[in-house]
Amino acid sequence: MTAAYEDVPFSELLHHPARTTRRLDSVRALRLRRRDADDLALISVDQMESDSAVVDFTARLLAGLVRTENIPALRSALPDALPWTTFLPPEDVDVLMDELVSTAQGATALDNLSPIALLLTQWRHTAEVHADPALHAVLTRDPEGDLGPALRPEESA
Repeated sequence: MTAAYEDVPFSELLHHPARTTRRLDSVRALRLRRRDADDLALISVDQMESDSAVVDFTARLLAGLVRTENIPALRSALPDALPWTTFLPPEDVDVLMDELVSTAQGATALDNLSPIALLLTQWRHTAEVHADPALHAVLTRDPEGDLGPALRPEESA
């Protein structure tokens, strides 16, 4: 089985590009470590297209399952895929599923998975609040449960 990725210093790609890129024959991707910036990933176009096809299929399958009255099955499988959903109230799980389907469909249509990652991060943080009674009490102390939009730093001064 091919390893998922291998860590490589970015400088290795710069100094030995052919030798470094040949490593993609034995791994799915190279993680290019940089000192003063975010790491980068180097992946073959074939691998990228395969990954995109799987994500597109998964998003379409999920959307089809939701539309065809399979909500109970999806709801029961969700904690296996996203264990933190066990802390969400049932009505929030329904909203998460609706948002996940529409976001996944839109993101795959754009070939940009960032919106899916952002949505999952936002919902994970919501689950963290529900999992911590003290934090939940502080954040919902206001009668409306919402303190309104956050101001930009320059606006709050």
